[in-house]
This record gives sequence, structure tokens and C-alpha cells, in this order.
Amino acid sequence: MMSELRWTLLILGVVFIAALAWWERHRPRQASRDSAAQRTGGREPPAETAPRAVRESGLSLPQMRARDPMLPHDLPLVEVARELPAVPVLGPGSAAPAQNEPAPDSAAVGADADAAAAIAAARAAETAADAVRGVPAGVPLESLPRLPPAAALRVDWPPDERRHIVALRLVAPPPERFAGRLLRQALAAEGFVLGRFAIFHKPDEEQRAVLSAASLTRPGTFDVETMDSQHYGGLSLFAVLPGPKPPPQAFDELIVTARNLNERLCGILQDEQGSPLTPAHIALLRERLSAGAAS
Repeated sequence: MMSELRWTLLILGVVFIAALAWWERHRPRQASRDSAAQRTGGREPPAETAPRAVRESGLSLPQMRARDPMLPHDLPLVEVARELPAVPVLGPGSAAPAQNEPAPDSAAVGADADAAAAIAAARAAETAADAVRGVPAGVPLESLPRLPPAAALRVDWPPDERRHIVALRLVAPPPERFAGRLLRQALAAEGFVLGRFAIFHKPDEEQRAVLSAASLTRPGTFDVETMDSQHYGGLSLFAVLPGPKPPPQAFDELIVTARNLNERLCGILQDEQGSPLTPAHIALLRERLSAGAAS
């Protein structure tokens, strides 16, 4: 009985070892097949190429043209004809008289009329040259339509014995200076035009100068050809009374205009003596103006 059990266990052991050997022999081949199948079957299919756009042969689109860039709001349009009063233009070969203009104070207010006329004549010649620009080549000037004459800016100041000047200052914060181009744009936005004495004037509805603006840099004048490339320390804003408007109304317009210019230029408002322009100081100036008008 014991011998039969031993033989049975021995046979089972031999069969088990043989089966294990056979399984170990065939296992690498199956694993290699599985790995090969994984390598071939696990690949992602190639991405589909995007369909090519087909252009219709019979479709034609209109040609679009870019719009002209819009002008910024801080560049107001100013009529060139309003800048200067109508004066005769100097002919070729005639020399303009020497110009020696004073600073923008009481001496500038009483500048000589002949020197002002010479400056205005030079400005008128420049205006006439600018008017020719922009005409297409080959078009005779005689064929262009004539524009109606614009109203000339009038600077009618009273005599010295009756003249009263109310002045303010708008200065750049030191050590900065106002760029000429920005200064010109700010003045144009407030309605100022370049006119008599080669300074800026703000006219009313009837083209009468109500306010004036001169440079704090001597001689106080402006040159339209070089203004954009220069820098200025400040402006002298003043009203000559009596003028086109009653003194209180002219003073209020002077204050409002000075504040508007200060908002555009980010400067410092001062009185004519260089002191800060506070609300209390404005009230004092208005009181003095009313007292002077009453007397």
C-alpha cells in the first residue's frame, strides 16, 4: 500500500514538473506575441488632415479701402483765414521793417501799430503760401473757386489813459516747460487764433478780441513756423478793459479760460505777481474790478 502511494506521488511530481517545463517553454513566445500585438494595435490612428479650402472660381469680392484715421478730439480745426487781419502782402524785393516787440506786460499792450502791421503782413504772406498747398499738380489757381472773405479778427483796445488790464499767469511746473505743439493745440481748443502783435487772441461772435495770450518768454510773441518745435515757460492771459464785453463778464471768461487751459496743460495758475491763484484771490480780484468800474 505504501509503495503504491509513493509511486503515485512520484508520477504526479514528474507530470507536474513536465507541465511546468512545457509552460515555461511556451510562455515567452506568447508574451512576445502579446507585446507585438500591443505595439501594433495600441498605436493611435493617424490624425485626419484638415480639408483644404476650395475657392469658388465665380465669386469676386469688392475691394475694401481703409478709412482715413479719425482726428483726435484734442486737435480742433481752426480756420486759417481767421488767424490774421486782412493786410497788404509785402511785394517781392521789399524788406520788412525791423521788429522789436516788448514783453507781454503793459509795454506789450501798447506796442507800435506799424510794427504790428509789418508782423501781420508777414503772417499774411505765410497764410497765402499755405493756401496754395494741397492743390493738385497741373490745376491752375485761376480755375479754383473763390471763397467768400472771412471776417477779420479785430483788436480794438482803448487808449492808454482809459486802459485797464486784468492779467493771469499759467506757468509750467519747474523744471518742466510747455511743448509748443501742445500749447498751440490747447489755445486753439479754447478758440484762440494768432493775430495782431503776433500773439493769440480769443474773439467773440463778432470777431472782436476779448482775451489775449502772450508768451512769458521775451519778446512774448509766437512764430507759427517754429512754435511746434519750441518750449515755453508759460503764458500771460489778460483782458484789456473796457472791451467788447462788460468787465465782470470778461473777467469770468478769463477765469474759465485759464482753468480750461490749465486742465489741458497741467500747469500752475498764478496772478500777475506770481502768487498762487486761490478762490479767495479770485474773489479779491473781482471785488477790485467792480470797485474800479464803479469809480
